[in-house]
Amino acid sequence: MQSLLGTLNKEYFTPLNLDDEALDIPTKFNYPFCYDPHTLAIKATKELQEYIVQNLQTTHSFGSDDTPGIGKMFGVLVVKDRDGRLGYLSAFSGKLGNNNHYPGFVPPVFDTLDEEGFYKKGEAETNIINRQIEALENSDDYISAIRLWEQKKTEAKIALAQLKSDIKEAKIERKAKRAAASPQLEPAETEALNESLDQESIVWHYKLKELNKYWKQRLQDLEDVVNGYKEKIDELKIARRTKSSTLQHQLFQQYTFLNQYGVTKSLMDIFEITDEQTPPSGAGECAAPKLLHFAFEHGFQPITMAEFWWGKSPTSEIRKHGHFYPACNGKCKPILGHMLEGIDMDENPMLTNPALGKDLPIVFEDEYLLVVNKPAEFLSVPGKKIVDSVFTRMKNLYPEANGPLIVHRLDMSTSGLLLIAKSKHIHQHLQSQFIKRRIKKRYVAILDGIWKGNNVGEISLPLRVDLDDRPRQLVCYEHGKPAQTHWEIVSTNEKETRIYFYPVSGRTHQLRVHASHPNGLNIPIKGDDLYGKRDERLYLHAEMLEFVHPVSRVTLCIEIKADF
Repeated sequence: MQSLLGTLNKEYFTPLNLDDEALDIPTKFNYPFCYDPHTLAIKATKELQEYIVQNLQTTHSFGSDDTPGIGKMFGVLVVKDRDGRLGYLSAFSGKLGNNNHYPGFVPPVFDTLDEEGFYKKGEAETNIINRQIEALENSDDYISAIRLWEQKKTEAKIALAQLKSDIKEAKIERKAKRAAASPQLEPAETEALNESLDQESIVWHYKLKELNKYWKQRLQDLEDVVNGYKEKIDELKIARRTKSSTLQHQLFQQYTFLNQYGVTKSLMDIFEITDEQTPPSGAGECAAPKLLHFAFEHGFQPITMAEFWWGKSPTSEIRKHGHFYPACNGKCKPILGHMLEGIDMDENPMLTNPALGKDLPIVFEDEYLLVVNKPAEFLSVPGKKIVDSVFTRMKNLYPEANGPLIVHRLDMSTSGLLLIAKSKHIHQHLQSQFIKRRIKKRYVAILDGIWKGNNVGEISLPLRVDLDDRPRQLVCYEHGKPAQTHWEIVSTNEKETRIYFYPVSGRTHQLRVHASHPNGLNIPIKGDDLYGKRDERLYLHAEMLEFVHPVSRVTLCIEIKADF
């Protein structure tokens, strides 16, 4: 059987070498935004990864702890060809190095690197304008004009200040002369003195008026020279913006995507873009749209697909080498919504109520508040599609309760202690303790790997939401909110590490990101489907909660051990 291994295969379709394996062909296409890869996709992935090791890594650095570079997302699409043969297509997201074309990988939907294409030509024209702007902004004449203008503004300020000071001193002297005038002076002599002093005042004010007039005109002339350069620069910037906008819109129209019915839609149509908008950066460059477009264009029938990360993680995102990942929500979901129209596909698991049949045990209760032990895969508050949650259960259980009820939240996948207030007043009291960080929390987790460092430590990595792939979080030092976690190793075995987390702040996915990020512990929490590998559950549990009772003022410490 032919494969990508050995001699480079310039065909895009690679037959799967199944040997004597029983064919387990899925009857439905996998839901690309939440899936466990099918055995066929896993087999295709292994073949592709061997090809990457033997061929691509010799020419392209995907980065490691010791080498520069950054990893790349790859994808495989298992398909049937027109003859019913089973095989797969391969793709990478974006560019690889500075190239869109590699043997064995499907081409981009639109090649922005084609030297004869409109985009590269338009880009070259834009770059000419960029160089013209740069030349003007850095020209000696322009810089000298600005310096001279700034210098003369300073001189004008000093000269006017000096003259005003002289005028003030002269006024004091005139006042002294009037006061020192002899009372024995004749009226005519007094009048002559006052007239002389008044005339002196007029002369000073005339000098100030003339100096103001001089500097105003002098500075205006210098400013006109500077503005002459600025106008040329602004004209070029407007031309650049216009050309860039036209080029971008033309590009978005060229990114057209097929579905099984032969219907094409551009990025402009899919994202319903107006003249003032643009699709998300990189939309249409991911592996999934590339693979499906090529399949529909060449008559292949999609069977199942998977995407995986290969190499070093970016500094902001969390990507683990060799791990499978779902298609992104921000860029791919609208595109794939069109491309997969009419495809018989697995149900979206996010539309299934994960709390169905699960109890919500009450650990502590009095007439003011209660603490529940939230199971894993149980919403704290209602979601967009699923209403069942701790909030709705509590609302049904305590119909007379008022206020928000839920004092704090746990991720849907996290189990453990959740504090509920039965009235608005109690809620405000408890919320104040959270805001002032007076409530103590301890989480226990299982890390999917062995920790070999210190037994205690602290992680400070600012977090913000990934706008292109909610609810995933990013580490971002520019726009992220501060997030701090203390941790303590409990025990280790040959595969895993048990750990306590003491979060100082309470950001979304804070413990999960701090555990998995290379600048954190660099070991994901077991079962983390966003930042690690899927498992039967997320092994993260809020096991201790300590707070001051709003009424009795007694400090309560409530614990519930994890069931793992």
